[in-house]
Amino acid sequence: MNPKPLSVLGVMFVAIVVNSCAPNFQPPLPSADLLAGESDASKIVWNKPVPGRPGLATGWGDEKKSEMGYVSFERASSKPAGTDVIFYNTPEGIDAMSNSKSRVGALQRASGSMVEWGIKGGSGYLPSYKEYGHGRRLVAGKKGSSYTIVVKNRCKSSLEIVASVDGLDVMDGKTASFSKRGYIIDPGEAVEIGGFRTSRHRVAAFEFSGVSDSYANLRHGDTRNIGVIGIAVFTQKGVDPWRWSSGEVHRRNSASPFAEAP
Repeated sequence: MNPKPLSVLGVMFVAIVVNSCAPNFQPPLPSADLLAGESDASKIVWNKPVPGRPGLATGWGDEKKSEMGYVSFERASSKPAGTDVIFYNTPEGIDAMSNSKSRVGALQRASGSMVEWGIKGGSGYLPSYKEYGHGRRLVAGKKGSSYTIVVKNRCKSSLEIVASVDGLDVMDGKTASFSKRGYIIDPGEAVEIGGFRTSRHRVAAFEFSGVSDSYANLRHGDTRNIGVIGIAVFTQKGVDPWRWSSGEVHRRNSASPFAEAP
C-alpha cells in the first residue's frame, strides 16, 4: 500500500526495524523511487570538499539495512511539545567550545522528561559533558567512527520524534523542519536512529568526518549548522501522554492467568 500525501497533522506513518526495536517513521512526501525501494543516493549531486574549518561533522557512511512498515499517528499540534539539542566535536574542540564543563551520564531527559536520549558509538555511549553557565550538552566523537541517536519514550502513550543532524532532517537529508514527519516510539520503548534514509530498506550510517567531507557540505555546500544534533517531540492528539488509555487499562484488568486454549 502506497502512502498518500501528508499534511502536518497527517496520520500515516512508516515503521523501521532497528536492532530489537520496531520504531516507526514517515518520510515526508516520499518519491516514487523511494516507495519502490530504490536508493536515492545515486541521484545526489556531490560538491567538492572545501578545506577550512576544524573539528567534527557528520559524513555519509556505509549503507545498512533498515526496513519500513506503516502505523497511524496524529499530532496534537503542529508545534512540538518540546525540543532538545546535543552538540558534538572532538575532545579538543569541546575544550575550545567550553571554558568549564563536567562529565555527566550518557542519557539526558528532554521535553518535560517525556523522553531521554543520547549519542551511542560502536562500543557504547560516547563521553558526554555538561557546560557550566550555558548548560549545553556536549558529546566527544572520533573522526571515522559511526554513531547512532538513541531516544527512549518515558510516557504511557506513543510519541513522534523528528530528528536532525547538522541541520538536516534524518529522513530525507534535506533542511530540517517541524513540518516533516518522524519516528513513532511506543510507551517505554526506544528507537536507535542509525543514519540518513536512502530508501525504504536502507540508511546511510552517521559517520564522524571532517567539516569539508561532511554530508552537509558535499551535498548542500552549507556548513552553518555543523556539529549539532536535535530532536523535536510531538504528542498524540486527544491523548494524555502520562496516563494509560482506557482501552489499555481495560485490557490489563481483563487479562487472565489461565486462558483457555483456542
